[in-house]
Amino acid sequence: MNIEQRKNDFIFLSKAIEAVLIDDFSIAKHTGVLESSLEELAHRINTTYPYNGWFTPESIKSALEGIVKMLQVNALEDWLKQYPSLQNNSDVKKIGIVMAGNIPLVGFHDFLCVIMSGNKAVCKLSSSDDRLWPIIFQMLFEINEGFKEYIEVVPQLKEIDAVIATGSNNTSRYFEHYFAKYPHIIRKNRNSIAILKGDESEEELKDLAKDVFLYFGLGCRNVAKIYLPKEMDLNRVIGAFYDHKEIINHNKYANNYDYNKTVMLLNEEDLLDNGFLLFKKSPELASSLATLNYEYYDDYNALLSQIEAIGDKIQCIVSKDHVPFGNAQSPSLNDYADGVDVMAFLSELNL
Repeated sequence: MNIEQRKNDFIFLSKAIEAVLIDDFSIAKHTGVLESSLEELAHRINTTYPYNGWFTPESIKSALEGIVKMLQVNALEDWLKQYPSLQNNSDVKKIGIVMAGNIPLVGFHDFLCVIMSGNKAVCKLSSSDDRLWPIIFQMLFEINEGFKEYIEVVPQLKEIDAVIATGSNNTSRYFEHYFAKYPHIIRKNRNSIAILKGDESEEELKDLAKDVFLYFGLGCRNVAKIYLPKEMDLNRVIGAFYDHKEIINHNKYANNYDYNKTVMLLNEEDLLDNGFLLFKKSPELASSLATLNYEYYDDYNALLSQIEAIGDKIQCIVSKDHVPFGNAQSPSLNDYADGVDVMAFLSELNL
């Protein structure tokens, strides 16, 4: 398969996924995906929750909507133009991908990079996300049987040429030791932040809430901390978040909220509580689940310099001058995790 064929096949995949999301299978008629597979994806969207309590139908749909947006024709073409050396790659490498499982299909961008670069994706799935990937693979096989030579699911990565692994700070140390002999990208924990200037509209603050609450805050692109100018009233933020109050009815989220609230009260920590989210005044970037750290600043430019110095700990910045409010979990094809260009990494393997 050449790169043009692979591009068109992934566009077909986006059409098939969209057909399921809008419940109109007719738009997938010419993709090659069987109706039974569309029905199976719809079924798994609604039945994965008992296997992983964080993967609600709403969360899975959000992840699939992000994939559809990523696979638009113009976006794919503009992205691929940046990597001319991969246009006719015939030196197929086996690229191991250790998939994370914190949010649904979180490793899709890595998978897409490997396939679009003309290499083989050897996937080690997370036990937290092993129901959605198989049907995505099946849909690709129906679109083009040639993908069977480029996609493999394995229990353990062996006989590979390079590896892309995503995990926690603890697992990254294991990855760095285990995969030391291979060219690799090893990702650790990162956190995302938001910087407010004080003149944000009500709508912008409501969009910020999406960056905090989508996927229950489990993603590295979820905002874990906000910075506010000293003159800004935090109650403006708290009030704008109330549209998400129903999140406390989710059992696993509520358990984390109750636990973290208890710990903070026992430690006599400085916190505010709106009934479904704990606002903790803290210099730390990382926050516990159901908790949002906040910190006041005096000078905006000085804050940017401070943040630049710790850039290797930050996944993305949401603000008027950075990622727009409400878009933290809608990365484009050029928004590489940890700022590491996966396609450039793969290009270098073929030199």
